[in-house]
Amino acid sequence: MGIKYEGVLVALLLLFLLSPVVFSSHSDGLIRIRLKKKKLDQSIKLHRPNDATEQEAPIRKYGLRGNHGNSEDTEIVALKNYMDAQYFGEIGIGTPSQKFTVIFDTGSSNLWVPSSKCYFSVSCFFHSKYKSSQSSTYTKNGKSAEIHYGTGAISGFFSKDHVEVGELVVKNQDFIEATREPGITFLAAKFDGILGLGFQEISVGNVVPVWYNMVNQGLIKDPVFSFWLNRNVEGEEGGEIVFGGVDSDHFKGNHTYVPVTQKGYWQFDMGDVLVGGETTGFCADGCAAIADSGTSLLAGPTTVITQINHAIGASGVISQECKSVVAQYGKTILEMLLAEAQPQKICSQIGFCAFDGTRSVSMGIESVVNEKLEKKHDGGLHDASCNACEMAVIWIQNQLKHNKTEDQILNYVNELCERLPSPNGESAVDCSSLSSLPSVSFTIGGKAFDLAPEQYILKVGEGVAAQCISGFTALDLAPPRGPLWILGDVFMGRYHTVFDYGNLRVGFAETA
Repeated sequence: MGIKYEGVLVALLLLFLLSPVVFSSHSDGLIRIRLKKKKLDQSIKLHRPNDATEQEAPIRKYGLRGNHGNSEDTEIVALKNYMDAQYFGEIGIGTPSQKFTVIFDTGSSNLWVPSSKCYFSVSCFFHSKYKSSQSSTYTKNGKSAEIHYGTGAISGFFSKDHVEVGELVVKNQDFIEATREPGITFLAAKFDGILGLGFQEISVGNVVPVWYNMVNQGLIKDPVFSFWLNRNVEGEEGGEIVFGGVDSDHFKGNHTYVPVTQKGYWQFDMGDVLVGGETTGFCADGCAAIADSGTSLLAGPTTVITQINHAIGASGVISQECKSVVAQYGKTILEMLLAEAQPQKICSQIGFCAFDGTRSVSMGIESVVNEKLEKKHDGGLHDASCNACEMAVIWIQNQLKHNKTEDQILNYVNELCERLPSPNGESAVDCSSLSSLPSVSFTIGGKAFDLAPEQYILKVGEGVAAQCISGFTALDLAPPRGPLWILGDVFMGRYHTVFDYGNLRVGFAETA
């Protein structure tokens, strides 16, 4: 996929048991697959593949307003909403069908699920695995495959089998059996695999995507699918993807359509970006954008994202937490060090860390930061505060060796806090300020599509531990591929999105 996107606050608690699946029939003959939600730990993540070879290279009538869609030729797959961050639904592979939860991802084109031959990746032990020996319709392929993501990677081999999506059965579909899922990303994920809905141009191995085969095998009447993402995390439904039509109950008015300008991603031209009704200037002459259901946030050029985050008062999550720790407890840490307290126990004694000296502070500043990058601790404010406290202890301890004054030490530590990068580009906003924040608008097809603060801010956690995260993150790509905007779930949750493969266009309308 050629683009590296990072995630933020990835869940680490291993609560992977999904709620029971309920099937219900409707008078129109459609089967709706319902997934009940369990509220788990917060997770906000971007996951875009990063393989340069690819692009360098969910009883109603359904119909696209016009002549698309028919209740007899429309398949509905319900999606589950995981903290406004992951939307996934269920598919089956093989005969008899083996069930998997997958992200329906318009930003990639391959289908992959864990393989029963995945022996050495911990992630595979916590997810459903495909067993070819138990399917009567399995056909061996064996060709090796690998996909690199910004937040992880998978490798394995191609196989062929029947794939069930709702009541549709796609025959002889090539897919990847993943035998390696290194890193924490897929371990913490609430989904088993990914079903790509992008174009074949970015398909690894040039495999024909599942969506193409739905069309080619005559399983749907019209080559169009649509997304409705329910941004209410307490809502019963996570959303729907409808193959062959749209759910008219899920949008208001008419869709604004723009042509696909480059097959691969669902890419189109976008105009100016406005903050509080004022132009940012960067995209006044046009920018490229893609509609991407597999990306949680909304990514764009640093120049504009900086303007947006400045306007909404967003600052780096780690930097903000570090400064908060120093402001409240900097003097306490300094005094404890002067009193010859054990450095490695200070943060647990203050109450920031859950351990008591089990991890040595002598690991150094760099390794603490790297641990934050690599392990991506969940637990919200607690783990961020723990890491910030550990770094402050090291910095203050080092400055004491140079006989600095209290003011000099605390000022120096604050300066270091200012320079701490947010490892995944995330920024925090004061939750109490949402009502005063400006709208952010994107010009598509000559129309402004507005996002209100409650739509572009993601609230993580509850009560005093709640944290508000900016839904915008920076992404810089050089011409001719950039500048590029990624309109992920933050945008698609506000606007019902139609992917019209037959007419090579993308449509947006306000969500009902």
